[in-house]
Order: sequence, then C-alpha cells, then structure tokens
Amino acid sequence: MGYGWGGGFGFIFMLVFWGLVIWGIIVLIRGGMGHGCCGHGNHKEHGEKTPLDILKERYAKGEINKEEFETKKKDLQ
Repeated sequence: MGYGWGGGFGFIFMLVFWGLVIWGIIVLIRGGMGHGCCGHGNHKEHGEKTPLDILKERYAKGEINKEEFETKKKDLQ
C-alpha cells in the first residue's frame, strides 16, 4: 500500500514547499511596497527627514547658533 509521494516525508515536503511559496509572496509584496527585506529603508525614500536634515533646518532658521549646530552635528556622527 503506497502512501503517495514519498510516504510520511511527503507531508513534510509539502509543508516546506507551501511555506516557501507563502514566504516568497510576502517578500515580493513587502519589496514592492519599498520596505526592503526587513522594513528598514532609507529615510529619504519615504519623505522623512534625517536628524541631520532637521538640525540643518534649525540652524538655517536661526533657532540654534553655530556652536550648537557644530556640537550637535558631532553628536550625530
């Protein structure tokens, strides 16, 4: 009496196969949405400002002086 496609191991292979198919679909969907493999993208891609961009804006607006700008810039790097 045959159990079909590899006996008891067939069930395991089937689970692995469908797991890989589902994983592949998820990776394609997330990659297509611009999240990359782990959801960590470059801030510029999403229109978000980096901390250095915000610091430059504050300096340009006159909210902080040059000393504060240089100090905070060193902290960020």
